[in-house]
Amino acid sequence: MTETRGYHHGDLRRALLAAALDAIEEVGPTALSLRDLARRAGVSHAAPAHHFSDKAGLLTALAAQGFDLLAQMLSAAGDDLLTAGVAYVDFAVGHRAHFEVMFRPELYRADDAELIAARERAGAALRSGVAALPAGGDPNRDALAAWSIAHGFATLWLANALPDRVGDNPSEAARQILSRLTT
Repeated sequence: MTETRGYHHGDLRRALLAAALDAIEEVGPTALSLRDLARRAGVSHAAPAHHFSDKAGLLTALAAQGFDLLAQMLSAAGDDLLTAGVAYVDFAVGHRAHFEVMFRPELYRADDAELIAARERAGAALRSGVAALPAGGDPNRDALAAWSIAHGFATLWLANALPDRVGDNPSEAARQILSRLTT
């Protein structure tokens, strides 16, 4: 007799999200399939649909999780803009699969309430670092500039598109590059 798979897994939602992160690391978010995800998690091919309905639902959950993790890391950095920028790069490098999904709104439901709230928490944490800048600037444009620079550096690092001379440590490299803007 065959063993039924799927609903006696424990925390299936968490297992599916973890399997999705592993799969995205290997094949990227666009090549992710729910059938492969179910195989990786050791559940029936229909099990992921019970939690996420479809691939966009799964990627929406991953994006929301990623924005929450980013908000936590930025908040832990405090109100120092350089430290927040380095934390952003650390997040991108340490949570690459999340990072690859979070900024691809065509892959998920951008109007999802949980996702919007998580994205707003991350934005608020980023803006708190910008608030420490000297008065007189436009806080919204300053936040956009800070985000653009940190995001650009992180993206270039992940794509191995930076010159070798920046080193092997993304945190140190980010600190060296980003500090040029804060001094």
